Amino acid sequence: MFKNILIVCVGNICRSPAAEALLAHGLQGKGLRISSAGIGALVGNPMDKTAHEVLKEHGLDHTAHRARQVDSEMLHQADLILAMEHSHIQHIRQIAPEVHGKTFLLGKWLDDTEIPDPYRQSKPAFEHVHSLLTQSVESWLPYLK
Repeated sequence: MFKNILIVCVGNICRSPAAEALLAHGLQGKGLRISSAGIGALVGNPMDKTAHEVLKEHGLDHTAHRARQVDSEMLHQADLILAMEHSHIQHIRQIAPEVHGKTFLLGKWLDDTEIPDPYRQSKPAFEHVHSLLTQSVESWLPYLK
C-alpha cells in the first residue's frame, strides 16, 4: 500500500505541483501524503502564475505550494515516485539508484506518455498540460485507492 507519493518535474512550479493538487483531490480522505519536488527546483518559489490560474479554473487551489529540490531522503521516504519525463527518471536514478523499482512516469498507464514542460509558454500550452496531468492522475487512481 502506498502511503507517501512524491511527484517530480524540473522546477517544481508547473507540472508537479499541479499533479500534486490533482492527486490529493482524487485521493482525498485516504490518509496519504502527496508531495512534489524538482530536479532543478526554483526553491521557495510559488506555483507558476499561469499553471495556478489553470488549476483554479478547474476548481483546485495550491497557493501554499513552495518549490523544493528533490533529494535522496525524499526519494527513499516515498513509496511511489511519479515523474513527468524519462529524463527525470534517469536523474532520479543518478541520485538514488535503489529507488528505480518504485519510480514511474505519471503517464505510465497512458502508453508511457511524457508530459511536456509548459514553463514560459502561452496559456494554451498550460491548458494542454493540465489536460494530460488530469488524464494521467485519473489513470493512477484505481491503483492507489
